[in-house]
Amino acid sequence: MKQLLFIISLLFSTLAWSAPKSELWPYWNQSNEASQEQVSHQDWQQFIDSYLVKQEQNTLVRYQAVSSADKTKLKQYIKRLEQLNPLDYSKAEQYAYWVNLYNAVTVDLILDAYPIKSITKLGGLFSFGPWGDEVVVVNGKALTLNDIEHRILRPIWQDPRTHYAVNCASLGCPNLQSQAFTADNTEMLLEQAATEFVNSDKGVLIQNNNKLQLSSIYEWFAVDFGTEKQLIQHLEQYRTKPVTNTKNISYDYDWSLNQAN
Repeated sequence: MKQLLFIISLLFSTLAWSAPKSELWPYWNQSNEASQEQVSHQDWQQFIDSYLVKQEQNTLVRYQAVSSADKTKLKQYIKRLEQLNPLDYSKAEQYAYWVNLYNAVTVDLILDAYPIKSITKLGGLFSFGPWGDEVVVVNGKALTLNDIEHRILRPIWQDPRTHYAVNCASLGCPNLQSQAFTADNTEMLLEQAATEFVNSDKGVLIQNNNKLQLSSIYEWFAVDFGTEKQLIQHLEQYRTKPVTNTKNISYDYDWSLNQAN
């Protein structure tokens, strides 16, 4: 009976989660390019400085060490971003705004549920993770993490490096960056995040048995990286060592929580 329940649970999990398509929410595709205003992400930077640690190829969060005061401060930061109108800012400011909001909300969700082994355990009874849950309200519109990533970031900017910027609190995910995104540092951070991930084992692992193991991100979001040839060209752009064994590719992803020991 237990085995049957496990199989049913595994099957449901597989069916319940599939990579969302990039589908533009037109309302958010407007900006004020004349604006010189900047959004402060200092509170998020202070959180990162306090609780992010580097362990081998992973950048991990010390969830268990976060103080009650800093949990409150994180929620206040998210609330402050909710109260801004991102459409009043330039596209460059908006990109940093959405990436930081996504990452801060994700960490906040983990902290509310901690201790937990995986973000996939969050969400409703029949859901695989919290990505379809409404988590913030901006301009009076309730938004999910899926909305931010797949209806705003991906379709508006059409930059595959966005997958290296947003973090899903998992070991298989590209690392949470040690700097908050800003309009000024976005390009640098995207290049840094891409280089880091593509040169990590969780991004690209050339195995001894003549196989190439890639992150499932490249399978789930193949539409963003192009054909297999274009994907390999993308990887080669950032790799310090050549990509080999491209005729025998498999995909893998570790949903374990990105928590520091």
